[in-house]
Amino acid sequence: MNRPIRVLVAKVGLDGHDRGAKVIASFLRDAGMEVIYTGLRQTPEMVVAAALQEDVDAIGVSILSGAHMTVFPKILSLMKAKGLNDVLLTGGGIIPDGDMQKLNEMGVGKLFPPGTDTNTIVAYITDYVKANRRF
Repeated sequence: MNRPIRVLVAKVGLDGHDRGAKVIASFLRDAGMEVIYTGLRQTPEMVVAAALQEDVDAIGVSILSGAHMTVFPKILSLMKAKGLNDVLLTGGGIIPDGDMQKLNEMGVGKLFPPGTDTNTIVAYITDYVKANRRF
């Protein structure tokens, strides 16, 4: 079966700024991916439930609120509990380099700061899914 890469783009918590998430979603869609955008103010539980329901290959979380050290580990824990072990958890926003490294060590994929070339993000997701897709 050769279906397009499916990516869930999520905004978690009280962060009300979604312009960046919408821009990334648009670029992923233009690259041929199927994009599911959850909208604002999602909980980690809502994100993982949507990822499971939509059978996604990747979850991209946009976070500008400073809650990244809570949000990403919670989503990762829920993903493991639901058996989403082959789904990429990635994202971006205002995340200090040291925190990015800690999150990567926990199992979160590459995280992208504002201003990252969108082609870099598309290539990262594409390469990950090609290497890890379960079918």
